[in-house]
Amino acid sequence: MRTSNHLIGVLNFLTFLLSIPILGGGIWLSSRANSTDCLRFLQWPLIVIGVSIMVVSLAGFAGACYRNTFLMRLYLLVMFLVIAVLIGFIIFAYVVTDKGGGRRITNRAYLEYYLEDYSGWLEERVASDSYWGKISSCVRDSKLCAKMGKTINGVPETADMFYLRRLSPVQSGCCKPPTECGYIYQNETVWNLGSGLMAANPDCTKWSNDQEQLCYACDSCKAGVLASLKKSWRKVSVINIVVMIILVIVYIIAYAAYRNNRRMDNDEPYGEARMTKAQPSAFHL
Repeated sequence: MRTSNHLIGVLNFLTFLLSIPILGGGIWLSSRANSTDCLRFLQWPLIVIGVSIMVVSLAGFAGACYRNTFLMRLYLLVMFLVIAVLIGFIIFAYVVTDKGGGRRITNRAYLEYYLEDYSGWLEERVASDSYWGKISSCVRDSKLCAKMGKTINGVPETADMFYLRRLSPVQSGCCKPPTECGYIYQNETVWNLGSGLMAANPDCTKWSNDQEQLCYACDSCKAGVLASLKKSWRKVSVINIVVMIILVIVYIIAYAAYRNNRRMDNDEPYGEARMTKAQPSAFHL
């Protein structure tokens, strides 16, 4: 009995530790939301799951230490629900970030982003007029474009240097015009009209050298935000998958230990059920 309780206690302590990376992932997404991703509602499922695992683990730990059957049953039930929700969240994260990605452009190290490459619930939510106003304001307030300025030995970088930079999706989509529009580089966030014809891309007419406007109204900016979200969610999902697998293993072991505790409470020797004990023994001469 004591060994089983110790095992359950150790397992609950492990699940408590496992809740830390999940909670950390939610907090990391929250910090991203305040800087580049700007979708603050996305981190809350992870934070709720992380806090739930912490609370449930503490309940299971207390139940094991004090042999409280109610707490142990509550722990097993809630942990099952938490694992189910975590699996659902992982599937949801992969489904909504399944499509889309940057396109390679000739003579450019950075990628270009197009809204038509994305589709589904997340794309519709980001691209909607009611939601994009808040997101674009958040991207503007993050000053991400203003931080793009770069000098070499006190001299501003040339166009060729800029073309070799690896920009983030938001920087590529929101802080400069699409390459196909034919704008001429003056500095990182100032581009002049070229002498040739503009492409049919509607973003070409939305670009502005006004530092408060830039390409925040462009579809490429929306695509850049979606690409940044996809990258962030995929990183967190890898951690969640590892934690989920460990949680399932821990849950199975904890359930087996709990069954063993119940068997001992009923004075049942291992491998012998109560109904077997109730049967009369065979008559021997």
